[in-house]
Amino acid sequence: MMLKCIALDDEPLALELLTDNISGISFLQLDAAFTKPGEAMQYLQNNPVDLVFLDIQMPGMTGLQLVSSLPQKPLFIFVTAYEQYAIQGFELDVVDYLLKPVRRERFATACERALEIFKVNSKPASVVEERTYLFIQADYMMVRVNFEDLLWVEGHKDYMKFHFKTTQKPLVARTSMKALEDLLPERLFIRIHKSHLVAKSAITAIQKNAVFLNGTELPVGEMYREQLLAFMGGVRG
Repeated sequence: MMLKCIALDDEPLALELLTDNISGISFLQLDAAFTKPGEAMQYLQNNPVDLVFLDIQMPGMTGLQLVSSLPQKPLFIFVTAYEQYAIQGFELDVVDYLLKPVRRERFATACERALEIFKVNSKPASVVEERTYLFIQADYMMVRVNFEDLLWVEGHKDYMKFHFKTTQKPLVARTSMKALEDLLPERLFIRIHKSHLVAKSAITAIQKNAVFLNGTELPVGEMYREQLLAFMGGVRG
């Protein structure tokens, strides 16, 4: 699979370095390179593009403004010298945020991430429902979460804490429990509390007001008890 991409940077030398990095990625097809945001915008409006590499601080239009202005958005990777715009960048759901000078290994990692996201977005809905992972925006990047590795998710206002089998350190991401319910397959996960969503396969014991995942005890909310009973097959102790 090839990703059709373009590059945008108002500094010719930086653009040359960027296009050189792109040429080293086997699944990227560079269709155009620009030093003026207006020309890149016009190209995007008239040509199919899968991935855009762009700087942020440019005359006439910033990279953030360009991304925000497009109604139909391809994938974006920012390549910039300005660290302070990272949060704004990820609020626009960009794939990655690379700081100049970019190491080739780091550049390749960002491109691999873009390819994974593109593959998921390109699948028919029936196929997407059967996927075994999702990508979560955390730590200024899109992090892959494998369903089989996820034990439970704990909600804290606007943030979710993901707990895993293979690591004790949780992943913290800014999202909502409702959004996760829509993304995680119902056959694998169950909501047991307004602040807890757990993997069905990880449940080792159930009481009236608690669910146990080996040594971890989680509360059961009253409004979620009925669906928990349905998961148990309606058996009551």
